[in-house]
Amino acid sequence: MRATLFYIFLLIYCIGFAQSDNISNKIQVEIDTASIRIGEQFQYKISVNETQNVIIPSLKNLKGLEIVDSLKIEKLNNKLVKKYTLTGFDSGAFYIPQQQIFIKNQAYLTDSLLVNVSTASIDIKKAQKFGIKGIKTEGYQYNDFEQYFWWVVALLILIGALLYYFSVRKKKEIKEEIIVPLLPPYEEAIEKLQALDKKLLWQNNQTKKYYSELTNIVRGYIERELKLPALEITTDELIAILNDFNNIKSIETDKETIYKLKKLLQESDLVKFAKSKPMDYQIEQDRKDAKNIIDNLKPKKETIEDEVE
Repeated sequence: MRATLFYIFLLIYCIGFAQSDNISNKIQVEIDTASIRIGEQFQYKISVNETQNVIIPSLKNLKGLEIVDSLKIEKLNNKLVKKYTLTGFDSGAFYIPQQQIFIKNQAYLTDSLLVNVSTASIDIKKAQKFGIKGIKTEGYQYNDFEQYFWWVVALLILIGALLYYFSVRKKKEIKEEIIVPLLPPYEEAIEKLQALDKKLLWQNNQTKKYYSELTNIVRGYIERELKLPALEITTDELIAILNDFNNIKSIETDKETIYKLKKLLQESDLVKFAKSKPMDYQIEQDRKDAKNIIDNLKPKKETIEDEVE
């Protein structure tokens, strides 16, 4: 009886080991680093040793990690490779959970991977030390200035009266009010981009200010041109609205333009909040993308047909 049970357990173990080995032969997952600092990016790669009847669903159930970019599936040496760029904005240890892959109508689970997200370390030994400060003297009180108070009040009243008198007199003297018309949204955005180029911000290590002004120009254009509160809503909210408008054909654009806008705003968020430092060529490409977005993001032109009775 014991011998029979032993062989049964041995058979189950061999089957399980064979299935596990079969999965590892078909699917591999890897990350280029297991430890990052807040805001840093790393690559997560899924490799499938099959090219026919393979379904790789989108990455799901990420807790503490965020998807920065999702690349298209590549076919390399008789296998499929799917790459993601991930990051984290909270410190801690986070798992990339098992992902379900379908190969020839059969489901397989990948291994889960652990990623540590840490804050920037501070060297206490190199921290600047300050001496003990002396005792501060007691500040001035109202009684010290009471004798001057009413003189100051009288002087302010006199100044206010004079300002009011001259402002009223000036208004009466103005015969015509010159109204400077606003530029159209597109022309205004192009002028602001050219003015931004002349400031040479990122060339002088002011990358954060450069991206802030660049994205404000693009958001301001969208706000005026498409009548959206683009300067007040988040990146995800703005992209969702534009995708909805594009789906119902209420704006003239394409998915590539909306994708470029999303990438530009995400890059700006990383520079401003995660202290990311893009390369020179990336900054120049983002500037070109900003111009391309303004060129290709327009409200739909309404056509008016005259009815002949």
